[in-house]
Amino acid sequence: MTAPKQSAAERALEGNGVGLVREIALAGRIQRGLETLYRLDRAADVDAFVTHADEGEREALFVRQSEDGLELLLRLPRLAERTVDVEGAGLDPLCQIIEGVSHFVYLADRASQGREATQLELELQAEVDKYVILAASMRDFDERTSRRIRERLYENIAYLHDAGTELGDRYRVANGCARRFTHRLERDYILRARFSELQGELRRFFHMGQGEKLRAA
Repeated sequence: MTAPKQSAAERALEGNGVGLVREIALAGRIQRGLETLYRLDRAADVDAFVTHADEGEREALFVRQSEDGLELLLRLPRLAERTVDVEGAGLDPLCQIIEGVSHFVYLADRASQGREATQLELELQAEVDKYVILAASMRDFDERTSRRIRERLYENIAYLHDAGTELGDRYRVANGCARRFTHRLERDYILRARFSELQGELRRFFHMGQGEKLRAA
């Protein structure tokens, strides 16, 4: 994988990009958290691939195959200035950053193993990773907290793409599968405080292919 020669930190400090330093630091922490949970060897540092999202743009991971391998560029939005909580309006940019880093980690891991990844796989794993990162950020995590996170991520939402379109249907399938999967985690593991087994189940899910993920959900 290749990235622009200029470092992400250098790009962030140019012009009006100073605010992106926070986003790059957060992206790095999210990458470390996901790699620790899923026991992944690092293929690349996400901060070398981050760039700004312009006003009104959302998170996006751009991928291009070249003679040197995959070329990646991760566009991230700015974080809200306010403190973010599960019910907060500032949750959307945070979730976009989690989603972007999730895509990056998943694709980098698959590329390092010579495995393919579908767009639905990427979206489904990202929906689960949002839950994982928000859950890990909670001081006290239990069934009640899990339910709040699930409701906020998978129920109290609006879609940007209409049902019946390719993107609209993909996001709805990913959301529905993640909602059912995390509800099962809550019932089978969180309710009974079986957190070591919960981590094992999340780890198994990450390494599944698309068909296995859909069946697990």
